[in-house]
Amino acid sequence: MVSLVLSQDLQHKAMESCNKEDALHLIRRDASGNDFLGWIDLPKEITIEDICKIERVAQRLRRLSEMVIIVGIGGSYLGARAVISAIRGELSDSLPEIIYAGHQMSQDYMHALLQRMDKKDYAIIVISKSGTTTEPAVAFRLLKQHCEAKYGKNGAKERVVCITDAKRGALKSLANNEGYDTFVIPDDVGGRYSVLTPVGLLPIAAAECDIKQLVQGAADMKISLSHLDDDNMALQYAAVRNYFLRQGKNIEVMASFDSRFYYFIEWWKQLYGESEGKDGKGLFPAGLLYTTDLHSMGQYMQEGQRLFFETFLSLKHSNASCQVPYDESDMDGLNFLAGKTLEDINHEAERATILAHEQGGVPTIKLEIEKMDEYHLGQLIYFFEYACGLSAYMLQVNPFNQPGVEAYKNNMFALLRKPGYEDKYEQIQAAVKNLL
Repeated sequence: MVSLVLSQDLQHKAMESCNKEDALHLIRRDASGNDFLGWIDLPKEITIEDICKIERVAQRLRRLSEMVIIVGIGGSYLGARAVISAIRGELSDSLPEIIYAGHQMSQDYMHALLQRMDKKDYAIIVISKSGTTTEPAVAFRLLKQHCEAKYGKNGAKERVVCITDAKRGALKSLANNEGYDTFVIPDDVGGRYSVLTPVGLLPIAAAECDIKQLVQGAADMKISLSHLDDDNMALQYAAVRNYFLRQGKNIEVMASFDSRFYYFIEWWKQLYGESEGKDGKGLFPAGLLYTTDLHSMGQYMQEGQRLFFETFLSLKHSNASCQVPYDESDMDGLNFLAGKTLEDINHEAERATILAHEQGGVPTIKLEIEKMDEYHLGQLIYFFEYACGLSAYMLQVNPFNQPGVEAYKNNMFALLRKPGYEDKYEQIQAAVKNLL
């Protein structure tokens, strides 16, 4: 199981000072955003038939493709990318290759991807509730054109799958017109909570990861969090976060000694940043990977401003073993490590870092998972989602909206002269010139 490690003194202070009544809104489903709580029951509502359908389509995409392109942004792709990168690792040569598009608007990136598509067989999974979000919609327009030119309309029908609204929206209409396979984004599940819907499960299955185990891990974590008492890990984590915020620690740094957690931390940043960062409230979520970042940010973490606390995302057991050899000359002076595994060394580096940062005035807590597999990642996903809902309600904010995201979009649409934004163009243009 996933375990939360914190001192008894910290646990006592945090639980004593937390407003459990606000957290209970998540259980009672009676506060703002309660129409987006479908994710709570997802682990027990996903049927074997649902999983089998997803796996059948994923198998077809793998059979047709050397490369599967996932088109989405934010919650539409980060959860899947977190799991796939954690399971496959940085040096994976597994097929199909998983490539991402629609998560940025770099022209050079898209040009390079289109050139790569000339040389490889591929399939496309496009994820968008509306089908009009600018980044994925622009990317999909380009990819669809390439796919039809390379494989023809009928070939594209085999290779394109849409994950979108059940009944409405531009992508749903396009999928109906073109005859693409579709999967549904539930109305009551927002993007950043959607990993356990087809939004996450189809890309993860396409990467040949075990979605049954992912869902089972989440289901078991749901059971373990079913009683909202003082022993509930998610409540403890939410309470500690809010306790530190009241102590003036405005930043939570999620740190890990395993690089496979890189995109998991990126997913966590979006989950908490978009859920809590509103009404002038919320912790700022940041991420670091050690020991790499100890050689860049370690100095600041040790002796910089005391603005933050640190949550260590820790892996108890590696999946493989690598032992330091003995060297007769010992020119590097490292024979004292001979016979130790890199896991041994990494764990001691983690313990040493936690101690050093605590001594330097940085409060720390730790979340530990047993091993890097789909089951434990499923547990971790559900844990963070549940704790996020509790934590945001403790802050008295709606965890499930993101009104601030519209600000840049409105400005961008005016500058690009989108129909309906003509009156704002001159005003926005003048404001931009004054800034830049």
